[in-house]
Amino acid sequence: MWGHGGRGAAAPHRDRMPGFVRRRVEAASTRGESGMTAIEFVLLTPVLFFMIFATVQFALYFFADHVAQAAAQAGARKARATADENPGGWRGEANDVVEDYISQLGPELVLGPDVKMIQPEQNTVGVEITAHVPSVFPGLDLTVHARSAGPVERFVEEDG
Repeated sequence: MWGHGGRGAAAPHRDRMPGFVRRRVEAASTRGESGMTAIEFVLLTPVLFFMIFATVQFALYFFADHVAQAAAQAGARKARATADENPGGWRGEANDVVEDYISQLGPELVLGPDVKMIQPEQNTVGVEITAHVPSVFPGLDLTVHARSAGPVERFVEEDG
């Protein structure tokens, strides 16, 4: 009927398949492996889902780390600029900047941030942030840590 030497109605579909697929189908039908695909699907699906969720967790962690680092740098810039003029109030101003950054960039991503104003040396100020990251996997507790510090900026008039 189709000009394939009397192979039957299914032959035209089989002839249009690529070679490796045709050999796989023919081998499975002759050896009785017709359920092999279902078994492979059942075994590989959890691995595929794990890889997808791990990719999402990886992205969440690194974006939260980026948000925490950006907030720490912005807070440190504010602290460096205001610590000389306002020795008692730079901590509050820097903390406000950090909270603004976190609320704008990742309020649901940087969970429970612990913000500390630091003064590691005499004329150095900065910000340190530690926060939790939402987890895709139950029981996985990830934290990000960011620190930024620098010298206090001062305006010094030239003698002249």
